[in-house]
Amino acid sequence: MLVYDNETEIKNIQINRLLFDQINLDPGGIIVTAPGDNCDFVSRYFTPQASILEDPVTGSAHCSLIPFWAARLNKNELYALQVSERVGNLFCENKGERVIISGQAKTYSIGSLWID
Repeated sequence: MLVYDNETEIKNIQINRLLFDQINLDPGGIIVTAPGDNCDFVSRYFTPQASILEDPVTGSAHCSLIPFWAARLNKNELYALQVSERVGNLFCENKGERVIISGQAKTYSIGSLWID
């Protein structure tokens, strides 16, 4: 996790994919975060060597971000924004050993699966 000073810095991050893909975090990625302008904190999540460079909304990253920002801001209910191209609004709650993440989602796919 890399912590920046402000939201604008997070929005302006540009990844050199050729250089970035030389990093081996098997498995894993890089979280970048900063205080938000109109929310408690913002973030982005990048994964080297993956078919998708930037995850649009990353619940697993927020499992680390929520306790970090809760301690830093001295509050347990947080509003977060993942500032990827798709943008994700997350309502977060720090419950000590657990975190609660909620928000809205869009249906990506509907289908049926049969297993014999």
